[in-house]
Amino acid sequence: MRIAMVSEHASPLVASNGLGGVDAGGQNVAVRALALALADAGHEVVVHTRRTDPRTPRRVPMAPGVVVDHVDAGPAAELPKDELVDLMDAFSADLASCWRAERPDVVHAHFWMSGLAALPSARALGVPVVQTFHALGSVKRRHQGADDTSPARRVAAESDLGASVDRVLATCRDEADELAALGVPAEQVTVVPCGVDVGHFTPAGDAASTSGRGGFRVLTVSRLVPRKGVDTVIAALGRLPRDVELTVAGGPSAGRLDDDPEVRRLRALAARTGVADRVTFLGAVAHDALPALYRGADAVACVPVYEPFGLVPLEAMACGRPVVAAAVGGLADTVVDDVTGHHVPAGDPAAVAAALDALRAHPRRARALGRAGRRRAVAEYGWDRVAAAHEQAYAGVVASTTVSPGVLTTGSPA
Repeated sequence: MRIAMVSEHASPLVASNGLGGVDAGGQNVAVRALALALADAGHEVVVHTRRTDPRTPRRVPMAPGVVVDHVDAGPAAELPKDELVDLMDAFSADLASCWRAERPDVVHAHFWMSGLAALPSARALGVPVVQTFHALGSVKRRHQGADDTSPARRVAAESDLGASVDRVLATCRDEADELAALGVPAEQVTVVPCGVDVGHFTPAGDAASTSGRGGFRVLTVSRLVPRKGVDTVIAALGRLPRDVELTVAGGPSAGRLDDDPEVRRLRALAARTGVADRVTFLGAVAHDALPALYRGADAVACVPVYEPFGLVPLEAMACGRPVVAAAVGGLADTVVDDVTGHHVPAGDPAAVAAALDALRAHPRRARALGRAGRRRAVAEYGWDRVAAAHEQAYAGVVASTTVSPGVLTTGSPA
């Protein structure tokens, strides 16, 4: 198949560099990995993303069978993703021109604004559309309230998109429930998780050490925004023995950490909690360096207030590390309580401390949880398996779509 992916703010090329910025994270990694896996299966993939640098060529080959297309929509500069919605008409017009010249068999929109750009152009050409939201505005608004900077029409737009596209791929059961609450028909929705590169993230290989203390090493890998719960892990550290240390990967580059407001907030919390000497901030970490970082940890903590899916627990599990995870969103699916790690309530430092202390006190049990996590990652979340599930969804919407000049008729849902 000729597959067009639209990922308006999250370029797959960023995933090979440093992650952890405000708008650079799991979606970049997921789009990149899915495109590569689909190309490995013999498909042709073009990923359309917004140009953010005037020096970037229009088309950049990423791998055999995968091209990244930089769409001109608005200024060729980095902009906060919440400011991009007014540029989606221009983005859509550019897509229409591209697709008239080279019609794809199926379009896969990643994130709600990508859906706004993709749907009109695809419909005009009779091309079926699959939508992955990666995050839902209704969930963000519920948890962030007045701090939510999403455009006011986001929730209504997501509801309309969910009912209008040919298939919605929810990344976890919790998201499928949220979509139902938005009025998206259940028959429109299929749960297809994100995946993990089990050949890149492995238990075997070099391990990175971030200090010479030799104590129990906890790792958090995250964008540094308040909802990610890094403050909860720091607060938990104050309840743990002095030999427990925390490494935080993510955020701006190491040279810019001192200027970052969230880093300053977290460092102040660490100082108040009396653990400043036990917390290390690394800044953004390249994708290639992450496996060694996971292997150097005794446990990985991932305790956001909410999380649409969450790749970090899968990466940790693939590296054979036990995970302490908040039982929210996709983390409730990927981490199996007392099998591959421990579930804890979001925002509960005491529960996080208790879970980490249990792993520290019982290292053989912790290693067994890590081995079980590796087995689960390989069996359920390898990108070859996840790509095959996407292929099945694409084939279903293509088979149920009848194309006539200017007309699109969709048959029974796949």
